[in-house]
Amino acid sequence: MEIINWKGILESLLFAAGDEGLSLKQIMSVMDLEEFQAVELVETLKQDFESNLDRGIVIVELAGTYQLATKKENSLYLKKLVESPGMNTLSQAALETLAIISYKQPITRLEIEDIRGVKTERPLQTLTAKGLIKEVGRVSGAGRARLYGTTKEFLDYFGLKDIKELPPLPENIEEDLEQDEADLFFEKFQETIENNS
Repeated sequence: MEIINWKGILESLLFAAGDEGLSLKQIMSVMDLEEFQAVELVETLKQDFESNLDRGIVIVELAGTYQLATKKENSLYLKKLVESPGMNTLSQAALETLAIISYKQPITRLEIEDIRGVKTERPLQTLTAKGLIKEVGRVSGAGRARLYGTTKEFLDYFGLKDIKELPPLPENIEEDLEQDEADLFFEKFQETIENNS
């Protein structure tokens, strides 16, 4: 009989969920567990992370979801990583995601993905790690998706005093975005970056 590694499965699921996290109901549904089993499993894995001093990850509960996070005591090294020269450039995907957030905030991950036409978890993680975006609220209703917005660091990074300094978008940009022809949108954002840096 095959032994199921429930803790390993949960860890994989939490990793895959990224900063969206997983609610207890999602864990129960995906892993086909009763509520008491899911609670016990989360607590056991949480204790495993916390009791093993060699681990750099913990499980945190935020707004009803569980997610993996780095240990606070490692923040100095994480800050150095973010500030290192190789981390100062943004990928095209991150730039596109940041452009959408800056003009459309507050906005959910799914709304960003509708505009970009591709998954956006990685760019969101990058931008959050760099402090350029943050969670600014939750959508009411089922799922309570995170809403993203830009930060003061975003303004500093691009040399802006206020978000209003971003150039106005052309009137037809909404149509372009809906048709997945967002090149103009991203070109405008790139021009702003170049003009303000």
